[in-house]
Amino acid sequence: MAMSQKIKILLVKKGMNVSQLAAIMGTSQPNLSKKMSRDNFSEKDLEEIAKALDVKYEGFFFLEDGDRI
Repeated sequence: MAMSQKIKILLVKKGMNVSQLAAIMGTSQPNLSKKMSRDNFSEKDLEEIAKALDVKYEGFFFLEDGDRI
């Protein structure tokens, strides 16, 4: 599942929309919408989104043997 889809699910669960999220993050709605349409987020963006939505974010690579990097 694309990160944009995950963010949209979070927004629904939190009863928010992209404009509200952008306002909390201190960015513009068009800027956030462009990132979502391209599914182009930096690690910092994802951490800021998690903070704004009051959720935990962990970025890992998971290997077949169970290791995570």
